[in-house]
Amino acid sequence: MKKEIICLLAVSGLLFAAPMGAGAERKQSFDEGWRFHRGEVVNAEAVNFDDSKWREVIVPHDFSMEPVAYAHDYREQTPEWKNWQVGPFSRLSIGDSDTGQTVGGTGWYRKTFTLPTDGGSLDKTLRDKTFRLRFDGVYNQAEVWVNGRKAAMNVYGYMPFVVELNDILSDKAYRNTNDERQVTVAVKAVNEGMNSRWYAGSGIFRHVWLETTGRLRLDEWDTYVDASEVNGKNALVKVKAKVLNENAATASGELKVEILDAESHVVATSLTPSPSPKGEGCMLTVKSPRLWSVDSPYRYTARISLLDDAKSELDAIVIPFGIRTISFSVDKGFLLNGKPMKLRGGCVHHDNGLLGAAAIDRAEVRKVELMKAQGYNAVRTSHNMPTEAFLNACDSLGMLVIDECFDQWEEPKRKDDYSNYFSKEKQVIIDGKPVGIGTTNFEYDAALMVRRDRNHPSIIMWSIGNEIAQRSDVPRGKELAEAIVRVIKREDTTRPTTFAVCEFWDRQAQKFTWEKDSYRAFENVEVGGYNYGLQYYESDHEKFPERIMYGSESFPNAVAANWNTIEKHPYILGDFVWTAMDYIGEAGISHVVERSDRGWIQNLAWPWFNAWCGDIDLIGQKKPQSYYRDVVWGERQIAMAVRPSVTDGEYEDALGWCWTAEENHWDWGGYLPVDIRPEKYDNASLRGVVHNVNGHRSDSLRVNVYTRESRVRLSINGRVIGEQDVNPDNYTATFRVAYEPGELKAEVVRGKKAEVVFRTSGAPAAIQFESAGKVISASHNDLAYVNIKVVDSDGNLCPTAEIPLDIKTSGARHIAIAGTGHPYDLRSFRSLNPTTFRGQALLIIQPQGEKGTVNITVSSPKSQGTYSIEMK
Repeated sequence: MKKEIICLLAVSGLLFAAPMGAGAERKQSFDEGWRFHRGEVVNAEAVNFDDSKWREVIVPHDFSMEPVAYAHDYREQTPEWKNWQVGPFSRLSIGDSDTGQTVGGTGWYRKTFTLPTDGGSLDKTLRDKTFRLRFDGVYNQAEVWVNGRKAAMNVYGYMPFVVELNDILSDKAYRNTNDERQVTVAVKAVNEGMNSRWYAGSGIFRHVWLETTGRLRLDEWDTYVDASEVNGKNALVKVKAKVLNENAATASGELKVEILDAESHVVATSLTPSPSPKGEGCMLTVKSPRLWSVDSPYRYTARISLLDDAKSELDAIVIPFGIRTISFSVDKGFLLNGKPMKLRGGCVHHDNGLLGAAAIDRAEVRKVELMKAQGYNAVRTSHNMPTEAFLNACDSLGMLVIDECFDQWEEPKRKDDYSNYFSKEKQVIIDGKPVGIGTTNFEYDAALMVRRDRNHPSIIMWSIGNEIAQRSDVPRGKELAEAIVRVIKREDTTRPTTFAVCEFWDRQAQKFTWEKDSYRAFENVEVGGYNYGLQYYESDHEKFPERIMYGSESFPNAVAANWNTIEKHPYILGDFVWTAMDYIGEAGISHVVERSDRGWIQNLAWPWFNAWCGDIDLIGQKKPQSYYRDVVWGERQIAMAVRPSVTDGEYEDALGWCWTAEENHWDWGGYLPVDIRPEKYDNASLRGVVHNVNGHRSDSLRVNVYTRESRVRLSINGRVIGEQDVNPDNYTATFRVAYEPGELKAEVVRGKKAEVVFRTSGAPAAIQFESAGKVISASHNDLAYVNIKVVDSDGNLCPTAEIPLDIKTSGARHIAIAGTGHPYDLRSFRSLNPTTFRGQALLIIQPQGEKGTVNITVSSPKSQGTYSIEMK
């Protein structure tokens, strides 16, 4: 029997277990020691199953990033296909361009461990303590067995779930006959069919934890620290904690709350001796608080302790939080701590580039670091719950978050997606069988998103969905939206709800239009998200003057038009570009085509695997569009980019998510950007496009100079080519020049002085290494990111160098992978023999728990370099 008590307990007759504190014993990593097998296996859930030949892995683990070892089982292959399987990619991928040519399937994980009994019997331990496994995410459908008995199932891979161990281990029929303390956990992860529009990954791709508490306990998901109210010089902090009682008996006790500042000084304390009749929780005052902001992300800690009558600690949890206020209005826009702020946002998917979907902590932090470095202050977690490590990084580095849960409701976007489970009753496993719990999957999942994430000060809005087909349907769309909002508000009333709404391309049969039908979607939430809706901002404001709005998705090439409008109107909060970072899947949505005919092509077929629309590429390098965004946002005074002129009689098709095929260098002796090379037109998606692949000329280059100043001058090798006024609408001045090696310089001649210079590099001469540091921890949660650059004799990057590398690593135990940001070079992805792209490659080192040195040697046909990483 499980009882819940708000903020305090008043229970009698309980036999208390040994105290369980907030330290490492309460929540331990369960990531190591797993054995893995890819493919279907009979009876793999059985305790006595022989897994000795399975491979050892540490989770987070994404088995779709591994070479497709079983692809020969497919019968659809044809002999004339060449290179139909490369590393993790297969031309037979069911997901095709959606999932970046990757392959899912079934994966099995097994782990046997010894339950800590402190020298006592298992029966006594189970009477005193509660054990559970917490899975942060298993993609896609997961089933879990404990000692051969089915213990849990989960149908939505992004959602965390808990496996209770006590009930199973209390049944002696499910104990290990050799050693009752031995527990075997088996996990089956199934990623089958067409279930995602982007690369999702497969397997236990997020952390697993073993939690050990007393029978009377607290829970992180059911503890809420609300620090959203500041009055004058004081902050009011409200703490609500459910006390979970795993026994039928009750006992008396107290709940103690301490608030500590970043230097571990106690700044407020509360002790609740009896339950509050209204259940409003404990209230504490923090005097003269330091506020959390994007520039100063200061955090406090709430230490919440459960005490018995003798003041002994039964359980304790620690919740980091930030004190800050947020408000939204038509007149003032978004205010953080009372100060107006435009949301400079980017959408991101959850993958980590070369790592796939494996959510290693350092990779999650790096993602936020890269965004902050490019001027972003906000992120939209498209279109699912992010990891806790990602949100912790947003909290500690100062990044605002729109937390999003669903990409579909009841109508599918892909036939095997979450829509098949959305409105079905949520089920749990009891006595080895599925049992409904009286709520739908979507209600449970929306509530869980808020319960898990509401203590993060970085989160400012809850999104109820992205481009949902039923967004304006009546009555069903309205019913679903209201139900989601209702469960969100039950868990948190301090943040508004939002909805990412798009044009009605999916409701043409019903003759829906934006003008007459979109209002019904926005009625259900407090802040309206516009996907690619720049053209509707001002007209919608006239019709609905109380609507608060922002760009929940926008095209990269519309950044100037978007921000020119956003900066004029307080009721437009900001914009979230699609996307801040490149990601696997939706392959080639940002491709550029030169053509003389007309047409619309969205995704590209094999060998494209990368969406290619990010400001930051797959290995963390800045792309041309990001330099332009710097100018629009005022982060950079001047930028410049060069592109071969389009073939006579043709035009550049760079609509939608595309960016013009320009690059930021002056090395154009026969070089073409990857987007417009002749081999690109061999792509099956581009068959029929009318284009002259041999039409480019180095004597006709387009130079775009970007600045908010009014007039610029361009010169080559000190010779003035010309001056031009800058277009005030797109901050661009365009010149046509012939290529001449040397120096290309653009400078402001009217306005604040600034210049940008490109110099032609010399021949590749050496290998250069760059990393954030040369020392990391030996934990599997840490990573070393080593940038490998091809440079000339003066140490300048050779930006067009495409040179094969041979990377060798040795030393303390580790995993090494490498690759580039190239959108369709399959052979360089996760390869230790990549071909550099734009003169660079990336090597990632993941420790495996052993301290020591990793030695790195990188060889190219004409040079060699060495480097080392210390793991401590």
